[in-house]
Amino acid sequence: MSEFTIEQARTFYDWFGRRQDWQSFYENPALQMLVEHGAFGDTHRVIEFGCGTGRLAERLLRDCLPAEATYLGVDISRTMVGLAKARLQPWSARAEVRLTDGSAALGEHGGSADRFVSTYVFDLLSATRIEQVLNEAHRVLAREGLLCLVSATHGHGVVGRMVCGVWDGVHALSPWLVGGCRPIELPDYLHSDWRILYLDSVSRCGITSQVLIASPQGSD
Repeated sequence: MSEFTIEQARTFYDWFGRRQDWQSFYENPALQMLVEHGAFGDTHRVIEFGCGTGRLAERLLRDCLPAEATYLGVDISRTMVGLAKARLQPWSARAEVRLTDGSAALGEHGGSADRFVSTYVFDLLSATRIEQVLNEAHRVLAREGLLCLVSATHGHGVVGRMVCGVWDGVHALSPWLVGGCRPIELPDYLHSDWRILYLDSVSRCGITSQVLIASPQGSD
């Protein structure tokens, strides 16, 4: 399978820009599940890896997070960072968006975050990169913190399997055509240092998303 490099991802999402929000027709049900089960009302610090246009961050800051909660979003795309900063301007006193070089390292203190969020990002990363990001998430999360993930995943039923098969085929031919994304199973990448608290999937128009919430192993 062809690997979608960091530089290719940056170039694609710089070009894709605001079109990212067009995918809300199948993303919204999964994001709703994440919000419902992520206990964001008890959160003081959220870190989002791959914040995109800031659509989820806007919802969290507007509807879910306590008034004193702070947010940090990172992304490799200058276009996405610009869009997210503009979108989150009403919360600029407590919301920061940073451009990253693609490294998993965030430069944050260990145990400083209550939630580590990443939606529709792991499905464009290699297994090695996913492991690096998970290691960083484990480091920055507080003992009672939560890992909150959404990813494209394998479909169920005739339509879901057909869409998934076509998607896999296109990705194998040229990852660029699908923005580097391919269906994955999130639990396959979480090992003994995580405890899965919630796992479910939802389909819209044949595209299936998986929602996973986990705690650092050893949390009560």
